[in-house]
Amino acid sequence: MAYLKLERIEKIFGETRVIKGIDLEIQQGEFVVFVGPSGCGKTTLLRLIAGLEHIDGGSLQLDGRDITHLPSSKRDLAMVFQSYALYPHMSVFENMSFALKLAKVDTAVIKEKVDRAAKILNLTQYLERTPKELSGGQRQRVAIGRAIVRAPKVFLFDEPLSNLDAALRGQTRIEIAKLHRDLGATTIYVTHDQVEAMTLADRVVVLRDGVIEQVGTPLALYDRPANQFVAQFIGTPQMNIVSAKQMPALQTTAGLTLPEGGFVGLRPENVTLHPADQGLLQGKVDLIEALGAETLIYVTTTQGAQLVSRQNERTALRVGDTVDVHIDTDAAHVFDANGRITRTGKTPFHPHKATT
Repeated sequence: MAYLKLERIEKIFGETRVIKGIDLEIQQGEFVVFVGPSGCGKTTLLRLIAGLEHIDGGSLQLDGRDITHLPSSKRDLAMVFQSYALYPHMSVFENMSFALKLAKVDTAVIKEKVDRAAKILNLTQYLERTPKELSGGQRQRVAIGRAIVRAPKVFLFDEPLSNLDAALRGQTRIEIAKLHRDLGATTIYVTHDQVEAMTLADRVVVLRDGVIEQVGTPLALYDRPANQFVAQFIGTPQMNIVSAKQMPALQTTAGLTLPEGGFVGLRPENVTLHPADQGLLQGKVDLIEALGAETLIYVTTTQGAQLVSRQNERTALRVGDTVDVHIDTDAAHVFDANGRITRTGKTPFHPHKATT
């Protein structure tokens, strides 16, 4: 039985259906991440779960209890916002304990819970400081600590790392992953950053225009996307999507069935480049991004297809060089003209396998 169950959830603003009948089941202890482009409805859906927006249709159940129309204070959930929402005049201890004080929890119990949360989050030495004396990462940890002390049934995170710089985002992401592992708490996490989704989630929920496009483990979505939208949204750099007309060799020599008006999807690691020797597919190097541990090479084929190749070694190629483009046809995805998948790549990436 699902711990948190969403059935036909709808939200309407004015004349616009923003959330369009969403069904989703989340198990106890699961870490679920909502991802999607701006305006897809992921934060609105989180706010509906939290009780910060009214549900216009459907039902919401938590641990067997209908909470569809309960106020947020009665739902036994705790939310961590993008903006830290800390009281500037209060100390870290006071911020973390505020909800418990309002609930008239015993002082000794409050201290015990705050001390435990502070230890988990490495905030013990900052308990007497005010938010202005903390870094951005420390403030976010205080906001997380405020949620922990409430011991909710579900933690809700609304893009908690978006205000942090790149180094702090990476560090805090690790801390959130450790926190989830240590607490075993059910967690729903909203982000536009699919790297966060891939590294944190047990399951990822991909949203677009108020509906769920696909739900699955990070690697399942990466390897077996349900459609072209998911295929391009999951993965960095995103999947190469090329018109079937620009890849005639795939049909004539590799035997792939390409639908009329369809597209071929190729992960960057499944595209390899070699010195030009009059192979079946040739291109010219447009850009090289040398990232140290990996290299991204952008090419345009003679048929006009634009591709990016990822390789785990450095390259002697230069911008303007002509190269042979080889692809792992076993790993190629095929989409019809409407973006529906008709063939999923059947094998994982083999670095030395290039068949076309």
